Amino acid sequence: MQVLHSLEALHNWRAAHTDVALVPTMGNLHDGHLALVELARQHAAHVVVSIFVNPLQFGPNEDFARYPRSFDADCARLQSAGADAVFAPDAAALFPQPQRYHVEPPALANELCGAFRPGHFRGVATIVLKLLNLVQPRIAVFGRKDYQQLAIIRGLCADLNVPVQIIAGDTVRAADGLALSSRNGFLSADERAEAPRLHQALNEIGQQLVAGQRDFATLEHAAAQTLAKHGWRVDYIAIRRLDLALSDATDTHFIILGAAHLGRTRLIDNLELTVAENL
Repeated sequence: MQVLHSLEALHNWRAAHTDVALVPTMGNLHDGHLALVELARQHAAHVVVSIFVNPLQFGPNEDFARYPRSFDADCARLQSAGADAVFAPDAAALFPQPQRYHVEPPALANELCGAFRPGHFRGVATIVLKLLNLVQPRIAVFGRKDYQQLAIIRGLCADLNVPVQIIAGDTVRAADGLALSSRNGFLSADERAEAPRLHQALNEIGQQLVAGQRDFATLEHAAAQTLAKHGWRVDYIAIRRLDLALSDATDTHFIILGAAHLGRTRLIDNLELTVAENL
């Protein structure tokens, strides 16, 4: 496995390798990331994993400086997972001058997580486009846990005619249901024991939808209240269509999303659900 720090090294590696898949990450890798690498290996001859903590997607009061960095351990895990290359530029390589041009996502970027993290998806879309332009992969693999991000990146590639196929990997969970996340390491022991409640809350909504309940606002509010009673600070619980449009009573395919803070750590999760049409 080659480790590429400069744009020149990336270009030289890319010139010698065709049929490339890209797995963009911010490092501090866990089994969820490695599952994306394995998925990428199933779809392309060569896999490059980018590691870059993107300052454009962090707000002024967010955890950019605190975001966990574990480069040597990440490289060891990627070597074992069969990645062909790691692209790990520093900020000066990607931003030789302050970024003047940005990708402006549609209104969806200001909903759900975007309502609580202004400018976040602008920063995500901008860095993803830069990475796709630099690596020029045939496919790129993203996780479903960041469902809103996935939707925005798919839209970016469609609207800007980026010739990259976006493949989504399923969320990988711990045995107790907690979605794997680099930020889980911030949780105290007590918080880690409490953390699966977010997934449980989404599952309970799913059970109500399967049973025929369609008062979405009531379901969302009840789940948020349950989390709040157990010490969570809830950003949102939302029931949407799979395209993240607002749901109505005739829908049979749903995505149930949640974001909430446990202590100093913000966790997100979602649940895709199909219900019978004859309810």
